[in-house]
Amino acid sequence: MNLGDTIVAIASAVVPNQGSIGIVRLSGEAALPIARQLFQAPGQQVWESHRILYGYVRQPQTQAIIDEALLLLMLAPRSFTAEDVVEFHCHGGIMPVQQVLQLCVEAGARLAEPGEFSLRAFLNGRIDLTQAESVAELVGAKSPQSAQVALAGIRGKLAQPIRQLRDQCLDILAEVEARIDFEDDLPPLDETQIQRDLTRVLGEVAQILQTADRGELLRTGLKVAIVGRPNVGKSSLLNAWSRSDRAIVTDLPGTTRDVVESQLVVQGIPVQVLDTAGIRETEDTVEKIGVARSLAASQQADLILFTIDAAVGWTGADQAIFQQITAPTTPETPPKPLILILNKTDIAPGEMVEIPPQVQRVVKTAAAQHQGIEDLERAIAELVQGGQVRAADLDFAINQRQAAALTQAQQALLQVQETIAQALPLDFWTIDLRSAVQALGEITGEGVTESVLDRIFSRFCIGK
Repeated sequence: MNLGDTIVAIASAVVPNQGSIGIVRLSGEAALPIARQLFQAPGQQVWESHRILYGYVRQPQTQAIIDEALLLLMLAPRSFTAEDVVEFHCHGGIMPVQQVLQLCVEAGARLAEPGEFSLRAFLNGRIDLTQAESVAELVGAKSPQSAQVALAGIRGKLAQPIRQLRDQCLDILAEVEARIDFEDDLPPLDETQIQRDLTRVLGEVAQILQTADRGELLRTGLKVAIVGRPNVGKSSLLNAWSRSDRAIVTDLPGTTRDVVESQLVVQGIPVQVLDTAGIRETEDTVEKIGVARSLAASQQADLILFTIDAAVGWTGADQAIFQQITAPTTPETPPKPLILILNKTDIAPGEMVEIPPQVQRVVKTAAAQHQGIEDLERAIAELVQGGQVRAADLDFAINQRQAAALTQAQQALLQVQETIAQALPLDFWTIDLRSAVQALGEITGEGVTESVLDRIFSRFCIGK
């Protein structure tokens, strides 16, 4: 990538024949000259930073009008990339933005690579790496809470504690190295204080690492499978929960032949709900396929809602399905979380239903009457959050890359403690302290390699 290039990309979603505004974004030294070449602003409008001009995009050679548009000017360093940035705000749809994009390329701009605007902002010191990653997370947010966590990252709430940890490690490293270089001129190293400092830093690292799982949950969501034998009300449960008619509901068993999906948000957590075909022995070829997909969905799900009919009770067929869906795929696999849904309690209260002792969580519903949905959502939230910290209350959350680097720093600091315990020379202390400093720096982008940057920004959309 050449920072001297001027890059261009469509920075808004393009929907055929829909959308009111389409944005073409330029960044680089030639952004303003290209805009002057293509944009005609009638009257005495002033071309200065952070102004919006009204006018026309014209083909330079023929002066044919391509679009009536607005031009937004954001000159360096007061822009997202810290370079001159120009945006053409055109009419929505495919043709206007594509024609403007092509004119910009013909005028000397280069098509931007995925994430290149954010990469330039990082390389130019406008944002750090945690903020850049938070930009991508905000674009892909699936719930208000995940959006808030991403915004916290953009505002630097993650970078600040990471930098403080790195500074504390640098302070410890400086104390140790000073004793190596100037041993005769300084008092002996206070090993007790160093141990206290390391323990404090490790405690803060552990607290930040605890946000990884909940942050991943907010970003990717929870996959929930509604499983059970035919005609127990699985599709009615999905319809009541999603407040729609996604699934066909009849009194005939075996109506659902495939997995039906619905996207929901439960107390700030994105949830993908899978309504599966009723599991039973059947000779119907199509229904057999549906049953196989149901079992596959239960294996892939993060949580199973095992649904039975309160009016019928726990049957032998229910027991067989329960054993199938709770059987571990490997001896090391922990039991999959499960909530038993006792449905149709409007017909029968279900008080006399005998439930196996290994079932820990039971929710009563009358899906056809839209009853029990709040209890179900509460049970899911309690299960996911462990009854402790709510995922929606996170100030920030680290992603997988950041968690890996933070774990590396944690292991290095633990090794320093082991080195001290073994009374090894100070030179050995500095090796792992430097590793911890390096790992923490990689989180915010200090000392990060080009390959890491390529991997991060290649996942961004083009216009970002």
